[in-house]
Amino acid sequence: MWLPPALLLLSLLGCFSIQGPKVTRGLEGGSLTVECRYKPGWETNRKWWCRGADWYDCQILIQTTSSQRTVQGPRLSISDNQRDRVISVTMWGLRRDDQGTYWCGIKRLGTDRGTRIQVIVVGPENLSSWTTANSTGVSSGSRVRNYYLLLVFVKVPLLLVVVGAILWLKGPPRVPEEQWEQSIHTNLAYDLAGDATP
Repeated sequence: MWLPPALLLLSLLGCFSIQGPKVTRGLEGGSLTVECRYKPGWETNRKWWCRGADWYDCQILIQTTSSQRTVQGPRLSISDNQRDRVISVTMWGLRRDDQGTYWCGIKRLGTDRGTRIQVIVVGPENLSSWTTANSTGVSSGSRVRNYYLLLVFVKVPLLLVVVGAILWLKGPPRVPEEQWEQSIHTNLAYDLAGDATP
């Protein structure tokens, strides 16, 4: 009776090594891609994608091998970008029965590391509610990426345009006439003094 709680505890420890979205959605007949990021030190380990509500009875659907970092199966592929430490799993030809709990994981000696992901498949009749949910249910990594894209390509150029317009409207800095005349007299006196020396 103690085995499932112990396995649950060990699986929770894996959450610190690998992270992914809690929920991802896809349209029936379409595709979806899940990205899981892992910490340094796990680059050479095999990566896997499995299905099952509980960690201890999860059935591995696809996994990388030591020689292949990208593996393709029926309606499913997995790739391991070891440089960026990202596991990408793509499912296509989505069906309603694909909906469920999946795990993105790392094979290791002892208990594997993994993170739980809920896959939701939406039918065409629920398309309007799916687009609303999809727009609000974007993963945090996607939100951060979108924020920086918005910042770099919209906000910063807009700020530069506004600052440029203000500077243009303000015009060039004007020197008071007294200072201008004084500097001309000083320069002329210096030039005349410079010409007078042999």
